[in-house]
Amino acid sequence: HNTTSTLDKLHDNLLWLDEIYINSIPSLFLALVTFNNNGVSRLFISAFTPTLARGLRYHTNTRNFYTTVRNFPLILPLLTDKVRSESILLASESGENINGEGFQTEKSSSSERKPVTGWNHNLPRKNSQFWSGKKEDLSGSVKSTDPSEGSSGEKKIKTGWLHNKKKASAINKSGKENKTDTGNKARMLLEQAMMDQKVNHRMISPPTFHAVGDGRRAVITEHIISVPLDRFNPPTDPKDKEPMVDIYFSIVELVTTPAQESFFRSLQAISSGANNQVRQREAKKRAADYKAFAKLKNAEECVLYLQGGPGFGAPIPINGIGLGEQSSWIGAALSKGYKRIILMDQRGTGRSSTITKQTLQKRFPDLFLLDEHTDSVVKEGVTTQKSIETEIESLVDSRRSEVEKVKKALHEATEFMTHFRADNIVKDAEAIKDALLLVSEESTNDKSLPSKPWGLALGQSFGGFCMMSYLSLIPHPPLICLLTGGVAPMLTHVDDVYAALRERVKERNMKYYERYPGDVDIVKRIVSSLEKAPQILPSGGILTARRFLQVGIGLGGSPSSFATLHSLFSTAFVSDDDDDFTKAFLKEMDNIQPFDDHPFYYLLHESIYADNTSDCKQTSWSAHRVYEHDKDFQYYSKLDKAEPVLLTGEVIFPWMSDGDYAELSGFGMRALAHAIAEKNDWRPLYNSENMRKALAVDGTCTSKAAAALYYDDMYVDFDFAMKVAKRGGPLENCRVWVSNEYQHSGLRDDGSSIFNKLLGMAKGEIGIPS
Repeated sequence: HNTTSTLDKLHDNLLWLDEIYINSIPSLFLALVTFNNNGVSRLFISAFTPTLARGLRYHTNTRNFYTTVRNFPLILPLLTDKVRSESILLASESGENINGEGFQTEKSSSSERKPVTGWNHNLPRKNSQFWSGKKEDLSGSVKSTDPSEGSSGEKKIKTGWLHNKKKASAINKSGKENKTDTGNKARMLLEQAMMDQKVNHRMISPPTFHAVGDGRRAVITEHIISVPLDRFNPPTDPKDKEPMVDIYFSIVELVTTPAQESFFRSLQAISSGANNQVRQREAKKRAADYKAFAKLKNAEECVLYLQGGPGFGAPIPINGIGLGEQSSWIGAALSKGYKRIILMDQRGTGRSSTITKQTLQKRFPDLFLLDEHTDSVVKEGVTTQKSIETEIESLVDSRRSEVEKVKKALHEATEFMTHFRADNIVKDAEAIKDALLLVSEESTNDKSLPSKPWGLALGQSFGGFCMMSYLSLIPHPPLICLLTGGVAPMLTHVDDVYAALRERVKERNMKYYERYPGDVDIVKRIVSSLEKAPQILPSGGILTARRFLQVGIGLGGSPSSFATLHSLFSTAFVSDDDDDFTKAFLKEMDNIQPFDDHPFYYLLHESIYADNTSDCKQTSWSAHRVYEHDKDFQYYSKLDKAEPVLLTGEVIFPWMSDGDYAELSGFGMRALAHAIAEKNDWRPLYNSENMRKALAVDGTCTSKAAAALYYDDMYVDFDFAMKVAKRGGPLENCRVWVSNEYQHSGLRDDGSSIFNKLLGMAKGEIGIPS
């Protein structure tokens, strides 16, 4: 073979073998091809070792090959003795040394010169640095000064870079201290390579630039890493492939220097019409280049954002959240000296291996085998776990094979869903941090050194729940933890939580009808019409009266939420003379409710309160049990009375998978929802003692925290949150700011102000509480 195109083709085939050997690290794989081109012996090397970053390639003659790679100690031990010796000899002819050794000046009996190198097992010269602890005595003999060599004084050769116990800051020939430690650097490179190989960091698209006002420009990069699905039970057999999930995150940073501008512009080049292999290669290279350019040794100037939910991705910069100094908390954080804002889509949401009915059907096709043999719409009553078991048993005789497959898939899918809670989310956040940071020489040598925590993390709503898991489960949580509307009621049973929130929902209903008294009759008219004739929605779901009343989830949102609902109700009917619904109303009802697009929100919402170390080991449709016996929410009894029909709040019900929502319905989804609701062996989410230690005020703390609690919050009960934050509670050392100026969405409505206030409180610069 003597054409470059053939070599390129071979190189590409070899390069992608690294995907096969991911679990074989630290084994190193090297391909060498010898060929003849115009009578000149040449070497082609394709290295898919992690150390040679993304398949570095050499088309060169033997001499230049050695010159190029001689600084990579991981390669040379892999070469054959013949190639190695030839490379060394050629290098010597060009006046080069091997690790400073060169060649023996003495001639052997065969008049052959021999290289002095540990790789060829030849003894070094007497004054070589490869001897440990030696020095010449007056007679010229070599004696050891290394106590590890014993009393015999026998000299020892320093072994390879992986075995040296001493730093290479030993004195060199000139008496000066070496500033580099080849062994430590090699170990550091290997550890960095193993980390990069494991997480498979990709920058999935070129950077984008944005003018954000205030005379500032921002650049946004989009990344994905891969992490284990189950971090608590890795495969016991190394041959078993570990299931992985992708974690997407974007990074926002200001462009302040010409060097930044030039670098990010250089990442915008893409191969037009490239196949997936090439795109993946480019994505990996962009990520590696970004990491090399950023040179992050710690994360102290980074901010991690934990999104509310569960089930929703992080806000999209520019589109979902502004970046101006006064327009959002991101702009405020960038103005406070933080250099990078990391917006993570929590696993199962957004672009992080998202969970929908469609993706579940692909992963667990057997779970849906009975869908076409059962009714997707339950016409009478509400499905229960018992009714599902009865339905399965009724099909055993006629479809025994399918039933057994469904049972097995149901168990697997239920276990799969347990890996998408806060305990794994915070570990994913740590993986993102590790993927961005350079491996330091100090951490390579001393594993007892603490990991480098995030400089700051901000958790909104459910993101605050995740923050409490961070303080509970991660040894080195973020240095500053800010929680907005997100102190989890970890000391209260889930039934009591929903009972308290139910009363807050009633209060928000009354406030709404006080503002829009004319809507009392409109809402009753809508409910009455839907009771008579439920409407088929564009998505395939059914707008029933009970589904319509779930629009009350927005009652506790931003200041405009009341006006939004009023506008929706006002456009419900074509005219005042009949009960025909407008198409615009039906379309908006399909869009305004999040459950079809985010079934994760439905499947795992109540599980955020389940913890095997607390009183709440299973939720068993807690909200449904709390609401169904409250006469105030029995809408059918109020249609002919003066009192208003109440809208429901942020709650999920078992009937939602009985046909009302198309993407939640069908036997497979229904069975999965009930299995999760009845699960009683959830892993712990919180640890009170660890939270107290992390925030201790005795000088031993690792973190500082501040929280905003909204007095009228309809989603996170104020009283139960204060129970956690009061003296003696797990968050007793978290500074708390209480306000009824904002609803639950305060961070979205006035993010800059709230961020600056909480940051000042956490640092002790603002005296709240007084």
